[in-house]
Amino acid sequence: MPTRNTSVKTKAPPATSNQTKPAITDERTGLQYAALPFRIESGNLQVLLISSRETRRWVIPKGWPIRGLRAKEVAAREAFEEAGVVGRMVGKRSVGSYHYGKRLPGNRDRLCRVKVFLLLFDRQLDAWPEKEQRECQWVTPRRAALMVDEGGLAEIIRSAFPANQIPGPKPGK
Repeated sequence: MPTRNTSVKTKAPPATSNQTKPAITDERTGLQYAALPFRIESGNLQVLLISSRETRRWVIPKGWPIRGLRAKEVAAREAFEEAGVVGRMVGKRSVGSYHYGKRLPGNRDRLCRVKVFLLLFDRQLDAWPEKEQRECQWVTPRRAALMVDEGGLAEIIRSAFPANQIPGPKPGK
């Protein structure tokens, strides 16, 4: 039985302000969706990390649910808005989730659960909404796992790319 291609091709989504309101699932815990962009460069697997706007920590593109968009579409939009990345979502489901404390206005924190989706890098645009607010860095998965502060995110990076294997369907399956 032939396998179905489960990847979704993405393009730079239009930035709209009326759709970006968070859809919080719970009073105590927020839900966000993230993209973990990856590429093969000179035969080496690399993942993309970006700096957070406030604390300058190394993170991956993520954001709140957007009414009318599926989780994978939100993750792809965040990769575009925060890193200028366009690519193809890989797999039907997230590769995992982790928790972190999101700093909110008024010095409040909210516990957030982040579902992570793989994004196969196609290209990075010359301009994108948050270009001047963030740094981007391509690194090996091993290095990325050491650079991020969230232990759950580090574990997702390590498990998504064991021994630098490229994720996706195996040939002939």
